[in-house]
Amino acid sequence: MSVYFKKTAMVTLLLLLAVKAFAPANDSLVIFTTSPDEPFKKLIYAIGMVETKFDTLSYNPVEEAVGYFQIRPIRVLDYNLRTGSNYSMKDMFDYNISEKVFLFYATAIGPYNFERIAKKWNGSGKVTYEYWNQVKKFL
Repeated sequence: MSVYFKKTAMVTLLLLLAVKAFAPANDSLVIFTTSPDEPFKKLIYAIGMVETKFDTLSYNPVEEAVGYFQIRPIRVLDYNLRTGSNYSMKDMFDYNISEKVFLFYATAIGPYNFERIAKKWNGSGKVTYEYWNQVKKFL
């Protein structure tokens, strides 16, 4: 045997022993996952601050808007018609459900135009410009 082969075999053996020494006891492979890209995360935060300061139990009796995103009855009706869901206004107090409704509309508008999403979420008319200015402060 050549000296080169002996050295290579010895280094390989030492590496295998080192890997075995530091490997988990059950010889399992651990795979770490990363969270998916969340293009609306900052916008959700900003709208939550403007609408309710993160209060999932918020209620506006004037508009009958509820929850974190201040969802109105007409929005729930529209969402149910478009998706075949059967949510009620009471369901909008559940953050996960109300976020699902918000993301449905935000995705339809597009993840890269926060201004348009915020304005359309808020309604229509001149008040949407002030609303957008408030949302921008938290982005």
